[in-house]
Amino acid sequence: MDTAGVSVSVAGNFDKGDGSMTESGSLDAAGQAGTARYDVLVVGAGIVGLGVAYAAHRRGLRVLVCERASEVVGASVRNFGHLCFTPQSGRAYEFAQRSRELWRELAREADFWLQETGTWVVARTDEEFAVLREFARVRGPREVHTHTVASIESKVPVAEAVGGVLLPLDCQVNPREAASAVRAYLQRCGVEFRFRTAVGAVASGVAHTSRGDIRADQIVLATNHDIDLLMPDLAQQHGVLRCGLDMMRVTMGLRAPLTAPLLTGWSLLRYSGFADMAATVDLRARLHSEFPELAQLDLNEMYTQLPDGSVIVGDTHYRGESVASFQREIAFDSLLSLARERFDVTDVRVLERWQGMYASAANEFLQDIRPDTGIHVAVVTTGIGMSCGLGFAEHTVARIFADSTWAGASPVLREAAAVTTSRHPDHELTGSVQ
Repeated sequence: MDTAGVSVSVAGNFDKGDGSMTESGSLDAAGQAGTARYDVLVVGAGIVGLGVAYAAHRRGLRVLVCERASEVVGASVRNFGHLCFTPQSGRAYEFAQRSRELWRELAREADFWLQETGTWVVARTDEEFAVLREFARVRGPREVHTHTVASIESKVPVAEAVGGVLLPLDCQVNPREAASAVRAYLQRCGVEFRFRTAVGAVASGVAHTSRGDIRADQIVLATNHDIDLLMPDLAQQHGVLRCGLDMMRVTMGLRAPLTAPLLTGWSLLRYSGFADMAATVDLRARLHSEFPELAQLDLNEMYTQLPDGSVIVGDTHYRGESVASFQREIAFDSLLSLARERFDVTDVRVLERWQGMYASAANEFLQDIRPDTGIHVAVVTTGIGMSCGLGFAEHTVARIFADSTWAGASPVLREAAAVTTSRHPDHELTGSVQ
């Protein structure tokens, strides 16, 4: 039982208090979902789904989260743990800044590891450093600290740097612990969870699940790439594909700890805040011309070091309506070669390899709010869910309940977001209100 006296999801069976037993804290004695009605049903227990549940719970609503897996898995676990708030632009920047507040708040309340040491971005060429200097001029000293080559060499265990920047507002979590800690905290607060419960279809006021029907006034689909299964027409309309990526965890003999996540020149092509800089045009042309095989992998060379000293290395990207389960060794060979060169090390031992996956579309967010049916969609359609998902989720709940006082919409944040607004229309939010 949680503090509200309702069943919560835990491993195994436990006593409901009336002599009967329930699996995962979700079913009645007959194994059915029961007749209880919820204010909000969230489908999907990733970061966005957890963020929706958190925002709804804070409004005093009765919330249930359904997740088809037995625990929190997927994109919210198979990532770098990098909370990359600063390099976003436009609406993503607004969501990221609010996410930063929410991550820090949840780390205190849920008691999980969160490191506030920022992000290092190291330049190896003058073209890369030109992008960083331009970015520093646009954002200012609160968000970007420029470092000379001597400073970089004394603080970051890399080779061949010409300079770099520190993004002091960025954070890091352990991706294998953070989402599960948030879920456990929400359970203690009274949010109900039903794991191993697949939602096959939804209609106004009801979700049809593998364990029976669940009734709720508002249903939020936060299923990431699985939105193409639950809402195939909507996914097709907005061009949602699946994006696979190759990642690994390694040990290597760094000359000093990597005190913060590390981005590289390839990262400057990916994050919209960097990509919007005029100097990025020349950098993109040079990297694609000199390293076509790496460009073909759609590379984002980056690194994060976990508390145990191991380093997450990645990543490559490939998209389609479906993603093959078979990963090409050339991707891992390239990542290992880059790591050896980046840190000037020879002894790199692979501990684990994995394939990540997330929804991908031209726009960064798919938010479809439908007051007439009470069925809503909240999906981050790019690889910034950890960085922006909590703020995006809170914004989604504010729109569902027609609340114009979303915390992320402060005048100061709006002014900052206006400065970072992308020159490209595909860095915005798409969806509808009906």
